[in-house]
Amino acid sequence: MRRYATTVDAVSELLASWNEPTYRAQQVIEGLYDQRRPLEDLTNIGKDLRTRLADAFPLALEPVLEQVAADAHTAKWLWRTYDGSQVETVLMRSPSRATVCVSSQAGCAMACTFCATGQAGFERHLDADEIVEQVARAQHFTDQRVSNVVFMGMGEPLANFDAVWNSVETLHGKFGISARHLTISTVGVVPGMLRLVDAPLPVTLAVSLHAPDDALRSELVPLNRRYSIGEVLDAAAAVARAHGRRVTFEYAAIDQVNDSIAQADALANLLIGFPGGVHINVIPLNPTAGFPGSAPDNRRVRTFADRLVSHGVNATVRRNRGVDIDAACGQLRMRADGTPVPDPTVRAGHNDEPETPGVQ
Repeated sequence: MRRYATTVDAVSELLASWNEPTYRAQQVIEGLYDQRRPLEDLTNIGKDLRTRLADAFPLALEPVLEQVAADAHTAKWLWRTYDGSQVETVLMRSPSRATVCVSSQAGCAMACTFCATGQAGFERHLDADEIVEQVARAQHFTDQRVSNVVFMGMGEPLANFDAVWNSVETLHGKFGISARHLTISTVGVVPGMLRLVDAPLPVTLAVSLHAPDDALRSELVPLNRRYSIGEVLDAAAAVARAHGRRVTFEYAAIDQVNDSIAQADALANLLIGFPGGVHINVIPLNPTAGFPGSAPDNRRVRTFADRLVSHGVNATVRRNRGVDIDAACGQLRMRADGTPVPDPTVRAGHNDEPETPGVQ
């Protein structure tokens, strides 16, 4: 069994077979989850026993590369899984919080044209323990307690609903992270959004919208051809009503594509009166090798956001972090040697934004 899929019962059974006292199991679980410490740092357990436990409950992720941004506030890891798949995790720190952006899939099949992740194609879903371990390993990097987790890394979380939800329950129940500090982002997988309506924890929903009309959104986000903006907004509204939580909408601003005043007006008209209110994160497009578009200049982005606010819609411009290590919105895609994955000849992909909604 992998380390972050362990339970008290599993550890107890193993330790009993080794003639260890029964309280050892609780020490192990409390150390891994409550204290969030690496197994090798559990000093109330002898070194020989720690070694045996490490062999019995191995880690799921092998570190390949670690990068820290110039500001030292953002770090990114490239991991290799048991089958050779590669996924990335981002840690973002500020004085008030530490946020981990986790991947839920290796690659992505959503094919959003401006996002780097899917340009390498889709490999597989991640297991719940592979998701949880990303949070634990990021926590081991910093003394600041991780308070927020966003499912905005590689992959589409709601296309891997069961594993994602199992990881949510572990992060909430064992790591003690508040449900309102767990954010699931989606490009608009309506069936998964509707499953959130009946989910027992009121997690935050973030919807990657990126356009105010179906014609343009279908160009940028091919899934829109299956689930229109109207259907996506209806599902998001159902989640908001069920849990009483404000929905965040992510909007990647692309120069001369989706950032005009008229498009701001159209976007505001879509969202005025939305149940529970909304927050729009306007995100200047980050550079990726597979997409020719660019970010608007600062004044144009600010004008777009101000226009939304003038309609009474809560909107902020996100300060992107980690651009220098390709850890910012839409940039998660890297090979083991640290160089970008080559652009594909067939398809590009989607990755939701690695940041906590509302963090500037």
